[in-house]
Amino acid sequence: MTLRITDRSDTVAGRLLTGTAWGTGADWALKQLPALLGADDELDVFRPRHRVVAAAHRKHRGLRLARTGLVMESLVPSVLEQRITTGSAHYAWRQLLNRYGEQPPGPVPEGMRTPPSTATWRMVPSWEWHRAGVDRSRAAAILRACSYAPRLEEAAAMELPEAMARLQLIPGIGPWTAAETLQRALGAPDALTLGDLHLPIQIGYALTGARGGTDEQMLQLLEPYAGQRHRAARLILLSGRLPNRRAHRAPHSRIAHL
Repeated sequence: MTLRITDRSDTVAGRLLTGTAWGTGADWALKQLPALLGADDELDVFRPRHRVVAAAHRKHRGLRLARTGLVMESLVPSVLEQRITTGSAHYAWRQLLNRYGEQPPGPVPEGMRTPPSTATWRMVPSWEWHRAGVDRSRAAAILRACSYAPRLEEAAAMELPEAMARLQLIPGIGPWTAAETLQRALGAPDALTLGDLHLPIQIGYALTGARGGTDEQMLQLLEPYAGQRHRAARLILLSGRLPNRRAHRAPHSRIAHL
């Protein structure tokens, strides 16, 4: 399925976005478009409690948390990002998408691909995961998730605690992966990422000026934003008040070369 979003805003009509869709699921995508653009996001309930957050909130008042309503679409790339650098994860995604993705319907740029279906993911042989730089544990987690895809997709209609629990029933999917997935699938404002290498350090530095940080310290700092902790973290990352990343880098390796 292909979805094209066009900005038709002008000074008379104001902000106006329209969508056109092609392929299987086109009607569903158009019905889902307002949620995808963040129209369901409840912005008014957020109250900044710190000057850094307040400044970022003023500057980025248009920030909305989108809801795709699709779990597996976000789960697979989130698993690929486990314990490696962003660059390595993007490399793996690109390799797998180019080889197993499908040509999208409708007028699309040359080379664009749609993500593989769960059935296609399950047919990827072990050596292709290795060639893309995906180790056995991440490949196995994706394959297990694909085996239970219909049950995992049900999480899109659940409240956040139930959705987190549902995803973590799959071995290889922990709090980090579940939160990263549900931030996108649910647009969940409280889906704070735990177990991240950088986020506690970034949050701690932005709010206190101290270097270093743990999940426990981050949870204490964000306690005033209970129910909105992911939104608060997003605003903090947008504030620009972040430490350099000279240390605590995830290992960068291409297992395909081994």
